[in-house]
Amino acid sequence: MLKAVKVRLYPTTEQEIALAKSFGCARWYYNYALNACIQHYEETGKSLKLSVYKAYLPQLKVEHPWLKEDCYSAVLQCVAINLNRAYTNFFEGRAKFPRFKSKHHKQSIQYPQNVKVVGDCLEIPKIGVVKAVFHRPVEGKVKTVTISKTPTDKYFASILCEVENSGSQCKSDKTLGIDLGLKDFAIVHDGNEVTKYSNPKHLKRHERNLARKQKKFARKVKGSHSRNKYKKLVAKVHERVSNSRQDFLHKLSRKLVDESQVIIVENLNVKGMVRNRKLSKSISDVGWGIFINFLDYKLKRKEGQLVEIGRFFPSSKTCSICDHVVDELTLDIREWDCPKCNTHHDRDGNAALNIRNEGIRILSMDGGNPVLAVPRRSKTNKPKGGRASVNEAGSLHSPLGGV
Repeated sequence: MLKAVKVRLYPTTEQEIALAKSFGCARWYYNYALNACIQHYEETGKSLKLSVYKAYLPQLKVEHPWLKEDCYSAVLQCVAINLNRAYTNFFEGRAKFPRFKSKHHKQSIQYPQNVKVVGDCLEIPKIGVVKAVFHRPVEGKVKTVTISKTPTDKYFASILCEVENSGSQCKSDKTLGIDLGLKDFAIVHDGNEVTKYSNPKHLKRHERNLARKQKKFARKVKGSHSRNKYKKLVAKVHERVSNSRQDFLHKLSRKLVDESQVIIVENLNVKGMVRNRKLSKSISDVGWGIFINFLDYKLKRKEGQLVEIGRFFPSSKTCSICDHVVDELTLDIREWDCPKCNTHHDRDGNAALNIRNEGIRILSMDGGNPVLAVPRRSKTNKPKGGRASVNEAGSLHSPLGGV
């Protein structure tokens, strides 16, 4: 089992210069290899293999001695491997085409070996012993260490370790159904009661501050010291937003995982949802995809299960009592009455219960085996139903319960 620990680094001025040289060497070789791959494809119509641009390194070190002097050799080997992985992700549809790296964005290098934890420090080849802050012990065998520098000039090290699986069992046997939304971030149903967790709206709380700093930044002369200063101030606001979002998602996912054995969610098409120009900013800010990833890896560590139901399952429009499906349920309808059994439903609570019931049905069909993601485009046999009777209209927000 692989586990990563991220620690903050505090390098000296000399070590910052050494790290900057390593970042520059890795970035230069990545762009050189990517350019070689593009040119080779334009000339031959075929992809350049990893072994070919790896073999460029000895000659490049002769032509450019600073590649050998300023950068650890294994770092450049990792650059080639990462470029090959970027191409693989592109061809398999998981990512866009690899782009050239810039010195104006986040910088990172990877060490596959010879990095040691020495007390409260990290011993890094060609950099030296760098002071670090460990918030938890580093256990197991160190596999790789990735050193990164953020746009706010902070240094971090992500230490990937191989540890033995503890095999700890979940303390609770609850099964939770979660409906994700915008007004309320998560509506959780455990079969008996509904719990709603409000959306903190991280970006909205910092929008005025961000707009003010971006306005000042835009007025500065390009290349000036003042512009660089305000560029860092803007980056700090974005970092604060990102940190608050990560903190909220980690704490909520940990709470839900500790309370349950099985969690059932919808397989949301977030990429398609952000095309809605009225809701795109809110959808991007809320972080549904990150939240589901957090639930997934935390459940795996405790031998729990994450089940994703099909994105076309009509969870919002289905009555959880009689399974009647209404023809139309617009976003402004937050509560409705079933025309068949006359049951009054809260839209989001009903959707969370339907998601839970559908997940239990899928698990029973698979014999209780851990299943992730039912087919992405599952066809639902939708019975004919009538129009929902509106009881109370609420504010417009995406219910994300199978509209």
